[in-house]
Amino acid sequence: MSESWPEVCGLTLTFEWDDRFMGNPLASVSPQRLRARTSVKWRTYPEEVLPMFVAEMDVDIADPIREALIAAVNLSDTGYPFGDGYARALSDFAASRWDWPFEPAHATPVADVMHGVVEALRLVTGRGDAVVVNPPVYFPFFGFVEDAGRHIVEAPLGADGRIDFTVLEAAFRHAASAGSRAAYLLCSPHNPTGVVHTRAELERIAQLAQRYVVRVVVDEIHAPLVPAGATFVPYLTVDPRGISLMSASKAWNLAGLKAALMIAGLEALDDLRRVPEEVAHGTSHFGTIAHTAALRRGGEWLDELLAGLDGNRRLLGELLALDLPEVGYRAPEGTYLAWLDCRALPIDGEPADVFLDRGQVAFAPGKIFGTGGAGHVRINIAASPESIADGVARMVATVRV
Repeated sequence: MSESWPEVCGLTLTFEWDDRFMGNPLASVSPQRLRARTSVKWRTYPEEVLPMFVAEMDVDIADPIREALIAAVNLSDTGYPFGDGYARALSDFAASRWDWPFEPAHATPVADVMHGVVEALRLVTGRGDAVVVNPPVYFPFFGFVEDAGRHIVEAPLGADGRIDFTVLEAAFRHAASAGSRAAYLLCSPHNPTGVVHTRAELERIAQLAQRYVVRVVVDEIHAPLVPAGATFVPYLTVDPRGISLMSASKAWNLAGLKAALMIAGLEALDDLRRVPEEVAHGTSHFGTIAHTAALRRGGEWLDELLAGLDGNRRLLGELLALDLPEVGYRAPEGTYLAWLDCRALPIDGEPADVFLDRGQVAFAPGKIFGTGGAGHVRINIAASPESIADGVARMVATVRV
């Protein structure tokens, strides 16, 4: 069966959808099926715009997840969530993937990672206290932290996209100087740069946090999305005072099925015990069912996804090197997000705005990620290879007019 994306600048991309693609979850969903979806990715812009801006993947959910949800519906199992099955599933997954079998009793359910971040910050800081972040960084960090009554202290990343420890230490020193309880909100793996922090880097963070009495809260939602070539290291393996937020959401495309876990290090268990009971009430029963099924029986699907993402990382690099060599690109070590430096392109204004207006392709604008983001765009590569090629073609059409 042939499918076509909408015509772009006189070019229609046509390709075949058949059994050849069944091993790659990113290459098994037709454009027409994607366009029928009603989520943010597919309803924010008109149909002629190629959406590559938000963290939704162009996949059908893994069969084990679908089967678990269908079984729950058939049973009318639509009540409140119960038990620690999600925590046990994540602990077993962490043991098999990262050699980290944490105790399920050291975790508590939360609605999602960002609401869990806020609850963790409330445990380890007070109103008016400082929270250090590494911009350019996942933009909701700013709004959620400020809405919780804390203030941001920036420790911008280095030019290579990695943590600048001289800058980070200065930020820790400043954050703790008023005698208040300071925290560090770490994104690991990092969004939007795709950097996967090494064990040595994480150990250095823990040492600085200990020295300056800064508590580390870490968003590890992209942890399963690290292919061969990099190694994800759970932060709690280097810092027993840390608090981690994890979820199956990003790796199995389950954003609409809310569920996450707050996990405490061994020296943070007293903090975990202070989490109000009602915090767990925001977790969806269907969410815990779906996430548990993903972690228990979705490993093969995840490995196929990782292979597809690895191919897309290489493809994007090859296409940019060939057609837009002015664009700065480092293949992300993890996540399905790529961070493109567009400052050398001959365009005026915010690159994302120009690409949208002229090329009809939607990227996340770099400026929303904070200091160091201007002139960049974040692109979601969790799509078919044809979609990646289409996106670059639209960028080329924008610049080469």
